[in-house]
Amino acid sequence: MKFPNFLHEGDTIGLVAPSFGCADEPYKSCMDAAIKRFEGMGYKLVEGPNCRRNDGIGISSTPENCGKELTDFYCSDDNDMLIACGGGELMCETLDHVDFEAVKAAKPKWYMGYSDNTNFTFLLNTICDTAAIYGPSIGAFGMEKLEPALEDVLQVITGKKTTVSGYDRFEVESLKDGAHPFVGYNLTEKKELRLFMGESETNRVPEFSGIITGGCLDCLANLVGTKYDKVASFNEKYKNQGVVWFLEACDLNVMSIRRALWNLDRAGWFVNTKGFIIGRPAFAWKQEMMGLDQYNAVTGILGKYNVPIVMDADVGHLAPAMPIISGAQVSVEAAENITLKYQV
Repeated sequence: MKFPNFLHEGDTIGLVAPSFGCADEPYKSCMDAAIKRFEGMGYKLVEGPNCRRNDGIGISSTPENCGKELTDFYCSDDNDMLIACGGGELMCETLDHVDFEAVKAAKPKWYMGYSDNTNFTFLLNTICDTAAIYGPSIGAFGMEKLEPALEDVLQVITGKKTTVSGYDRFEVESLKDGAHPFVGYNLTEKKELRLFMGESETNRVPEFSGIITGGCLDCLANLVGTKYDKVASFNEKYKNQGVVWFLEACDLNVMSIRRALWNLDRAGWFVNTKGFIIGRPAFAWKQEMMGLDQYNAVTGILGKYNVPIVMDADVGHLAPAMPIISGAQVSVEAAENITLKYQV
């Protein structure tokens, strides 16, 4: 696994929009504020041509434009790290226009994004054997006062922190809108992990470790079985270390979560798994359908591996989220809280 250099003062951050851009409020104001914040910290920023566009379907521009921007900026020597403008819906359509051979041959650099950006963070791991950061889009850093999770991200991307832990509370409904673009998280809920060994719930799971990879389940279930599915060779390469999978669902209901996991399972993705970290599901939070909830939607498929499953973790769409160094060797401890110790 190739690890990029961490960010240093004076470096240049490139902004790209292979999924949504920041054309509308509150995203435009948030990006502008984030740029000012990073410039105040001593970094230079350069925007890709699609960052403020909104002429695409489910992404910032055409798939051709988005794929070209991503390839050009990743392979360019004029920036040192890339941060996505946002998530979105149809970043998968850009993949045919990303030159993965050029990306693989380029000097590695950190790419950070989440949600729809799984279409690149995960493929950097599994196609290009390059680490990435599953973390916030640029607009999050426009917040008036940075939340601890965002401070953690800054510590991780600068190489000052290799251990992160979960947070005490989380939000279900964000207060951010066009009139209030810079508000912090609406931390109304107390975080309580649910821990399983196989299908059996417990109050503590043994420490587990491996190469961490994964992302948004909505995207992964779409990639499986396509020409971009290189998980079999990834699993073979890292069979001695094993794989820690982090998974989180956005728009999927509990039935869709179970179907998606069935799909990945039957494709052989989890053969070398050492454990699972499951983020709080956005749409399916507290949902129940015909006896299925967010917990047995997962354990009903993954329980057979008899490995630790950490659920309701601080990963994904219900903020805050721990920064994930996707592709790194990680050790995971989970009881009342979860701690990730990365080796990079």
